[in-house]
Amino acid sequence: MKFIHRLGYYLGGFSIGLIILAFFLSGKKTSCAYGPNARTTKTISQKKKSYSEEALQTMRTFQMDSATVSDMIKYGSVNFSESDTKTETCKTYIIENSFKNQDFKLQIKNCDSLATIETIVLDKKDG
Repeated sequence: MKFIHRLGYYLGGFSIGLIILAFFLSGKKTSCAYGPNARTTKTISQKKKSYSEEALQTMRTFQMDSATVSDMIKYGSVNFSESDTKTETCKTYIIENSFKNQDFKLQIKNCDSLATIETIVLDKKDG
């Protein structure tokens, strides 16, 4: 069999496979959350959230609502060097993001079925 015929069969099968794959995955909410930051923020975003009184006070002060905090978690950057990921039961993560041109750090306790936003602190960087 000539090379051009083998190439034709290969490309034909490959294109049929892509069409079948697109058909099966078209209705599903698939995502590629393979990095540690993406996995952590996705896991926290999907859980039921509770807010400490200190976090609620900061939200009132800076006119944030729960949707804003959810977006800050979903699109934030996890600071693993400041986070406590060694504990067995509930890990504590520090997520950094900005709101209205101000940088914030959120301290979140991530348990099995509940994520508790413990503090939201305005990040005052030197310089």
